[in-house]
Amino acid sequence: MVRFGSAVPLLAAAYLAVAAAHVIPGAFIFEFEHDQDKVAALDSVKKDGDVRINLDFELFSGVSVQLHDVENSDMVVNKLAALPAVKSVWPVSLHKIPEPEIHWTGNPSGDHNLVSRDNPTTDTFSPHVMTQIDKLRAEGYTGKGVHVAVIDTGVSLDSGSVAQAHFRPAVTPGNSACYGTGCLVTNGYDLVGDLFDGVNNTNPVPDDDPMDCLGHGTHVAGIVAATDSKLGFTGGSPGVTLGAYRVFGCNGSTTSDVLIAAMNRAYIDGANIITMSIGGSNGWKENAWAVAASRIVDKGVIVTISAGNDGKQGIFYASSGSSGENVAAIAAYQNVVTPTLVYYGNATVQGKDKEEFSYVLGNPNVFDTTLPLWAATLNTTAAADLCSPLPELATNLSSVVVLVRRGGCPIDQKVKNAAAKGAKFFMFYNNVDAPPILLNIKSSVPKTVKGVGFTDRKTGEAWIEQLRAGKKVSLTLGSNLDTKLTVKNIDDAATGGSLSNFTSWGPTWTLDVKPQFGAPGGQILSTFPRAKGSYAVLSGTSMACPLTASIYALLVEVRGTQNPTLLRNLLSANSNPQVFNDGARFFDALAPVPQQGGGMVQVYDAAFATTLLEPSSLSFNETTYFAKSRNFTLTNEGKGDVTYEISHVPALTIMTLKKGANSVSPFPGEFVTDSATIKFSETKVTLKKGDKVTVEVLATPPVIDGTRLPVWSGYVRVNGTDGTSLSLPYQGLVGSLHDHHVLEKNATWIANAGDPELTPVAPNTVFTLPRPGSPKGKLVLPTVAFSPILGSPLFQYHVVPVSAKGTGEKPLGQMSSSPSQYAGRGKDSLDWDGKLEDKTYAPAGTYKIVVKALRLYGNETNKKDWDESITPPFTIKYA
Repeated sequence: MVRFGSAVPLLAAAYLAVAAAHVIPGAFIFEFEHDQDKVAALDSVKKDGDVRINLDFELFSGVSVQLHDVENSDMVVNKLAALPAVKSVWPVSLHKIPEPEIHWTGNPSGDHNLVSRDNPTTDTFSPHVMTQIDKLRAEGYTGKGVHVAVIDTGVSLDSGSVAQAHFRPAVTPGNSACYGTGCLVTNGYDLVGDLFDGVNNTNPVPDDDPMDCLGHGTHVAGIVAATDSKLGFTGGSPGVTLGAYRVFGCNGSTTSDVLIAAMNRAYIDGANIITMSIGGSNGWKENAWAVAASRIVDKGVIVTISAGNDGKQGIFYASSGSSGENVAAIAAYQNVVTPTLVYYGNATVQGKDKEEFSYVLGNPNVFDTTLPLWAATLNTTAAADLCSPLPELATNLSSVVVLVRRGGCPIDQKVKNAAAKGAKFFMFYNNVDAPPILLNIKSSVPKTVKGVGFTDRKTGEAWIEQLRAGKKVSLTLGSNLDTKLTVKNIDDAATGGSLSNFTSWGPTWTLDVKPQFGAPGGQILSTFPRAKGSYAVLSGTSMACPLTASIYALLVEVRGTQNPTLLRNLLSANSNPQVFNDGARFFDALAPVPQQGGGMVQVYDAAFATTLLEPSSLSFNETTYFAKSRNFTLTNEGKGDVTYEISHVPALTIMTLKKGANSVSPFPGEFVTDSATIKFSETKVTLKKGDKVTVEVLATPPVIDGTRLPVWSGYVRVNGTDGTSLSLPYQGLVGSLHDHHVLEKNATWIANAGDPELTPVAPNTVFTLPRPGSPKGKLVLPTVAFSPILGSPLFQYHVVPVSAKGTGEKPLGQMSSSPSQYAGRGKDSLDWDGKLEDKTYAPAGTYKIVVKALRLYGNETNKKDWDESITPPFTIKYA
């Protein structure tokens, strides 16, 4: 094992590098001090690079640049970081376009046929009922006077669903566009242009027209402020005005400098609330746009950012921007109903008795035909209909609709068995008394299959009875553009109201409570660009975040203040913690705080609360830095005396690490019911009007295996004689993050640069590198891949020659991009072109890379606080 002397200290110039997989090579954000040296520093930076974005704002004074000398960017950055006026330097990081699950969209040419099953005059939209928006709307609150900035893919208002006019200015006769004073969208800006994707060397090309070419931003904007109730819904706060800030092109990613510019522009434009359904795993509040977001909150502007859609990764997977101090990170819950797009066809028996029936259209979805039904079995209790290959048939299945009972084997297997005999069209019927489901099997079945539908059990069994009686049953199925459509809300008994499996878990790497609270984000109906169908149902924390922004807007209107701290405390204290659901069943215990924060927001209760509870959460940290007590304060702002009883309810304790393995358990993880013992300095207090009391909370962690880093949590309960019912989330960790490995000895390897899967190459693989100073061309560089168990504040990458005997020799130095800082857990990588930190190049030969990671809470000058892992050997030569 190769060991080194004193560790490299954190860079004095605050150069916050991250792994190359998530940054733009040679692109950096420089932040300046507000002093007389700023102009000189800016001139120096401009000499070494081309300006990408001018970040000269009140709350973030700096510039992002693309350095001329990408090959030696580390040296250039270190030189510039040493300038007195340079406050901080970050690499420009990449952030992917949000990828919510798209369940269905309307049809671009058929939306005129799309109607609601019913069109209520009151607000019965389920996400609004779940969060008490409906109660405030019934009293006339709409968020009037509040301005919400939506930072996303832009907004398309041409569907008539978000506003009654197209977003763009009226430039053609008859265009009733409305943009500006008096309109729903009063301001906006496209910071990037259509061609920008973050990685194609196309710099942002801003303009004044933030039209959405993707749909995500339009869906988000509709959740906040839709004004059309055609499908039985409006936005949560249709009385607000919107600002639309486009930060994505038509594909690819955006960058941290664009996000910082958008937030600060929205702040300058007078936004009361900024909402961003954007993120990526990180968990450090020191990343650039988390810092920028926190400063805006500190100035009194509410910022909501989605918690992320990486729930399958398990605990400790907090996102980037939402990890910012005082930023509201938003979790997602499942809608209690599933908005389902229902199609209608006609069935005839013996050529007469035409009867309408409903079905859900799957994918593939091309019908527009009238054909007789055929079934492989006439047994309505068959357990495995069409689960086996069909024998030779006299019937030509290409000219029938194959009727299939669900169950016994995968849907696509049934389709393949019939398609082998020429079947093109399928109608499934349910084997239980449950609603039809959406079948999306296009990618897994033969291309000869044209259309798949799904109807209910009663309808399918009736057809089988008629076929058994020897009658001919035919189905007429219109095209998906001209058939009648309705949106039907189907109860979700399995997961409705629970936390969505995809919602990302906190906490941060410093044990801050994230997320803060949550809202419905699974199966959410909202607006979509007309070219993409006008309406869509999507799932993601991207949907929960804007709904929470609209909830904040209502709260601002009712309470008459936009104080982020006060409103966050109100929402958290009045939220409803939910029980855990693993995707299949509900448990009889509350879901952990790192999954849901305070719980599902209840805005009516928060709006009219007369008891204030602060702060919004309590963190007792880990065993090494354990805080034996924390405090909270109660204030009675009611009209009379109130007596409060104080107690607590534990949540499930989640084991961070797998049993017998040094890796984090993926969702749903492993739980125990061992919980902390919580005591209070007061368990019953009486407060007169205007009085307040501070209560000490003393915690004793559960006696449990600390090597697996269990996270315990729960809720302080406060119940008042005036009907007050509040809760306060708390959490802590048994064990020491500092004492646990961040990086295992076998957790690094060599892969081909550009391989998204980071597949390990064989030991001693030979890489041909470009000669120093020459372009890469088509040559494939080696990338040092690593998979830390936990996050780390600092990584180093040391280059070690390997002798003919295969043993390590004295290290040459660190890779040129070393060190890097503030990494989350999970796979990452750093490309290497042979250059070392001293600007020289490693000679052709065989090497290993020793990756060193500083443990959480570690001291970079203490060798014992570093973990190291060595890659297999690989060989480099130069072209």
